[in-house]
This record gives sequence, structure tokens and C-alpha cells, in this order.
Amino acid sequence: MSRIIAASLAVLTTLPGLAAAEVLSASDTAFVARNRATIDAPPAKVWAQLVQPARWWSPAHSWSGDAANFSLDLRGGGCFCERLPNGGGVEHQRVVQVMPERLLRLSGGLGPLQAEALAAVMSWDLKADGERTVLTQTYKVGGTADGGLKGWAAPVDGVIREQFERLQRLIETGSPELPKPPPSTTP
Repeated sequence: MSRIIAASLAVLTTLPGLAAAEVLSASDTAFVARNRATIDAPPAKVWAQLVQPARWWSPAHSWSGDAANFSLDLRGGGCFCERLPNGGGVEHQRVVQVMPERLLRLSGGLGPLQAEALAAVMSWDLKADGERTVLTQTYKVGGTADGGLKGWAAPVDGVIREQFERLQRLIETGSPELPKPPPSTTP
């Protein structure tokens, strides 16, 4: 039975528009996670939304509880930052490379990874596929962390995949939120 499920998942992740997510490698000192999808929009539209994380980042994965507090300064050395109440703030990542409509590369550990002795790089690659875009998000993390990094790989991938899927939904539907199920008609 598990081979049938695995085969079904393999087929589903190759269909256009569906995100393919995976932890490519994980050890006590490093992990690599990748998310990829073909998005039904040209690179210019994908880029325009990608560079506005306040529109698609989940407030559940913020320090302030409000994604509107996110900003992204699109220049080398720029900040992917979040404003906090009472004048506080968080630098989530630092911009290290910007190639509009092609590549955005950021450096830094997200969330609790900030408290560990790590180097981390997140790349967002955009490739035109006709009128669509193949968007690939790769997050490489290495260094030392309490208890090792292997156990961090799947949970971190889950969080960054959620952000990736929210961005994809925003581009394709106009909202990053999952559609609400229809109301039940049973008494």
C-alpha cells in the first residue's frame, strides 16, 4: 500500500502548478530544503509579489503576529525585516543578491535558527516557462545547533513551504489564504 501512496505523490508533484517540496539532505551539521512549483504567471508578476512579503508571509510565523510589519529592502545588504511594538525589530535575513525577475538570495537563519551558530542561505530562482514561471526556493543551513540540525530539517521545511505556497496562492488567486470550505448543510 505504501508504494501506491508514494507513486501517487510522485505523480502529483510533477503536475503543473503543484508545489514539490523536499528535504534534499539532513545531517547533524547541515540541511538543504527545496520547494518548487510552476506558477501560472510570467516572471514579472511572480517577482512583483515575491518582493512584498507583507502580502503573503503567514502572520503565524512572525514575531509581531502581523505580516504587515514585514519589509524587504531590495539591494545588496538590504534587510528582510520586521517591525516590532515599542520600537523593536527583527532582521530575518540580509539581501545578498538581487537580479530582478530572475533571482533573490538572502542570508540568515529564520525564527529560532537565529539563536544558533549557523550560516544559512535562501535562494528564490525564477525561470520563464512560456507565460508561466518555474519558481524554486532553496534553503541551505549549516553549522552547529543544540541537538544538531537533522531534527530541524523537516519542521523548517514545513514553515518555508507554507510561505512558498502562500506566495503561489497570492499570485494565482489573489489571496494567500487557503479557500474556506463551504458551510455544512447537514443539521
